[in-house]
Amino acid sequence: MGNPKHTEVSVARQSPQRPDADEPELDDTTGAAEPDETETDRPSASIDRSLWDELRIDPVEIALPAGTGFTLRAYRPASSLTPTDVTERDQDDPFLARRQAIEEEEDDETVVILDEELAQEFADEDDESKRRRDGAATDTETDDESDEAVTDEADDEEVPVFLSNRGKLLLFKTPESLVSFIRSGAPNDLSQLDSWNELSERVEPADIAPLDEDTYELDLVVENLRGGHDTWDSTLLIEAGEAARDLSYALRLPAVLDMLSAGSSLDDLDEALRGTANGGIGAFMARRRLKKIGAQTASLGWRTIVGKISAVVDWRD
Repeated sequence: MGNPKHTEVSVARQSPQRPDADEPELDDTTGAAEPDETETDRPSASIDRSLWDELRIDPVEIALPAGTGFTLRAYRPASSLTPTDVTERDQDDPFLARRQAIEEEEDDETVVILDEELAQEFADEDDESKRRRDGAATDTETDDESDEAVTDEADDEEVPVFLSNRGKLLLFKTPESLVSFIRSGAPNDLSQLDSWNELSERVEPADIAPLDEDTYELDLVVENLRGGHDTWDSTLLIEAGEAARDLSYALRLPAVLDMLSAGSSLDDLDEALRGTANGGIGAFMARRRLKKIGAQTASLGWRTIVGKISAVVDWRD
C-alpha cells in the first residue's frame, strides 16, 4: 500500500561529567567503570511480530478528533469476504433515510393511461425499446467474456477488512479492552477469517503494538493542510489517504471513495505529494503541481472525509 513512516529517533546522550577538584583523577591503570545494567540507553527488546505475521492480521492505531483507538485490519481476496452489513447503520442516518425514501417514491410512481390511442403509443415505444435492447445484447456478447475475466481478477484482488460490525468501525481506547473484545466471541466482521479463532486464543495485550506504518493520525490532516503548501507533511497526508481508502472500502462509504478516486482533486494532491519524494525532475514538477492545489479546497475536502469516517466509529472503552 503505502510508504512506511520514517521516524527519526534521537538518542539523548549525557556529556561526560567533569571530575570534582577534590576527587583524584583516574590513572590509565584504573580503567573505565563498568556500565550500569539499568542504563536507559540500553536497547529495548523488539516486539514479537510472529503472531501477526502468521495469522495475517495487524493491529492498527487511528487518531481522530474524538480520540485515539486501537483496532485490527487484514487483507484478503474479495471473493472470500462477506462485506459488512450497513443496513442498520444507514437506517440510523436521517439524511440517507430521507434520500432513500424519495428514491422509492420516484420508483413507485403510477402511470395513468388516458385513452386507448395513448396506450397504443406507449406500447409501440416499449416494443421499439425492446428491439434496441435485443440488438445491444447481441453486440455485447463478446464483451461479456472479457467482463467476466475482469470480474474474476477483481475477486482475486486483496481488499481490506477491519474489526467492524454492521458498518461501524470498532475502536478501543486500550490494548486490554481490545483483547477482551477479541476473546469475548462478540460478532464482528473479522470473525469470518479462518485465523480468527486462533487469534482469540493466543493474543495478549502486549501484542497490541502497531507498527509505524499502521499508525494513522487523521486528526492532524485538516490542520496541516490549513497551514499552507510550505507546511504540508507528505508522510502524514499520504498515509492518511491510504487509511481513508481502506476504511471507506471496508466500511462501505462510497462518498469518501468518490472524493479520493482517480482524477479527483484530493487524488491529485496525493499523486503530487508522492512525486515530491521521488527526487529529480519529477519532484520539481510535482512541487509545481502542489502549488496549484488550493489549501482551502484540500482542507475542506479532508474535513468532510474525517467527519464521515468519525460518524461510523463505535468507540469502546
